[in-house]
Amino acid sequence: MSSSNDTLKVKLINILKKNVFFRKIIRKIIYVKRMIKYKIRTFRIKPDEKKVMFFAFKGKSYACSPKAIYEYMLSDERYKDFKYIWAFKEPEKHKYLEENRNTTVIKYTGAEYQKALASSKYWIFNYRLGDHIYPKKDQVYVQCWHGTPLKKLGYDLKDTNNAMNSEDEIHEKYKIDAKKFKYILSPSKFASEKFISAWNLAKTNMTNKVIEKGYPRNDFLYNYKDEDIKRVKQKLNLPENKKVILYAPTWRDDQHQAGVGYTYKTEVDFDMLQKELQNEYIILFRAHYLVANSFDFAKYSGFIYDVSDVDDINELYIISDILVTDYSSVFFDYANLKRPMIFYMYDFEKYKDDLRGFYIDIEELPGTITKTEKDLITAIREVKNFKYDDKYKKFNAKYNYLDDGKAAKRVVEECIPVENLQKN
Repeated sequence: MSSSNDTLKVKLINILKKNVFFRKIIRKIIYVKRMIKYKIRTFRIKPDEKKVMFFAFKGKSYACSPKAIYEYMLSDERYKDFKYIWAFKEPEKHKYLEENRNTTVIKYTGAEYQKALASSKYWIFNYRLGDHIYPKKDQVYVQCWHGTPLKKLGYDLKDTNNAMNSEDEIHEKYKIDAKKFKYILSPSKFASEKFISAWNLAKTNMTNKVIEKGYPRNDFLYNYKDEDIKRVKQKLNLPENKKVILYAPTWRDDQHQAGVGYTYKTEVDFDMLQKELQNEYIILFRAHYLVANSFDFAKYSGFIYDVSDVDDINELYIISDILVTDYSSVFFDYANLKRPMIFYMYDFEKYKDDLRGFYIDIEELPGTITKTEKDLITAIREVKNFKYDDKYKKFNAKYNYLDDGKAAKRVVEECIPVENLQKN
C-alpha cells in the first residue's frame, strides 16, 4: 500500500511541476485545510510570556542564529525562568538538549508542535513558517534568516527556472512571511537593503522590521577555543597530518526529483582531485540543507568525508584550512576567519542568467574564481601564497563589520528586552 501511495505522490508532483494553475489550486486546498486545523488546535491557547520556540533549517539541525540566541539566553541569568522548546524532524537525535535548563525537544509538525507554537511568546526561526501558521498579535516572530545573500531572493527574482515555484508563487510566499515576522535580522547595511527589497518591505511600509545587529550565528567564529578544533576533528575521526578543504556548494533551483526533493549533481572530478591532492589534503563535502539526495564517497575513503549530517557548519569552518564553494552564502560567514577561499563556478553563466542572478559583482569576492577542475587544483596549490590583503579587508569591512562575537546579546536585548521581563 505504501509503495502505491509513493508512486501516486511522485506522479502528482510531476503534474504539479508542469501545471502551474493546477498546482495553485491544490496548494490552496492544502493551505485552507491546514489553516483550519491549526486554528482549531490552538484557538484556546494563550502564549506564555517566558516561553521561546526555536527552529532551524526546516527542523534538520541544531545550528545557526537560533542556536546562538538559545545558548546566549541560557548563559544570561536574566532569562533563567524562561522555557525553551526546540522542534526537530528527528527529535530523538537532539534529546541531549533537554539536559539544559528548562529545555524541551519536540517533533516538528503535528499537534504537539502546533500547540507549542501557540503557547510560545517568541518564535526564533531561520527558515519560513508554514504558510498556514500565523502568530497571534501578542506573539513575536523573529526571522533570523540564514546568511548574507549573494544570489537573489524573493521579489528580486525575475524569470527564475525554479522547479517547484513560479515567480509569482515565490513572491507570494515572501509576501506572506513578511506579514508574519516582527523582526528580520541583518548583519550589515548591504543585507538590510537586500532583505527590504526581497521581502518588498519598503512598498508595504515594514522597513522597521529589519534589525541590523550582526549575525548571532557568527559569534562562535570569534569565541571558539583550540579545544573546539580538537573536539571536532576527533568527533569526525580526521587525520591530523592533512590540511582540510571544506567543499560547500549550494543547491540548484532546477534540480528536483519527485518523491525525493531538491537534488544535487556533484559536477566535480573527484578522481582527479584525489590523484592530485590526497598526499596533502582531505576534503569535507557539505551538501546544502535543501538537498535531499545522498552521496556515495566509499571509493574515496580517507580522502573525502561526507559531513552533510553535521548539525552546525561553524564546526566545519574552524577545522578547515580552505573553503571551496560556488554561490553559497557560506563565504560571507567564513570570511570572518580571514582564511583562504576559492570559488568553483563551473556553471556560472547558467546560474547567473537562468537560475538566480547575483546581488554583487563577483569581482568583489575575496578569493580566486575558477571554472574548471584544472584551475581549481591550481588555486588550491597556490593557497600557500595566501595573504589577508586589502581586497579581503575591504570585503569584511562592507559585509561583516558588525560581527564581533556579541551579536546574540544585542539581538536578544532588542527583541526580548529586559524592561519587558521586569513587568512580568
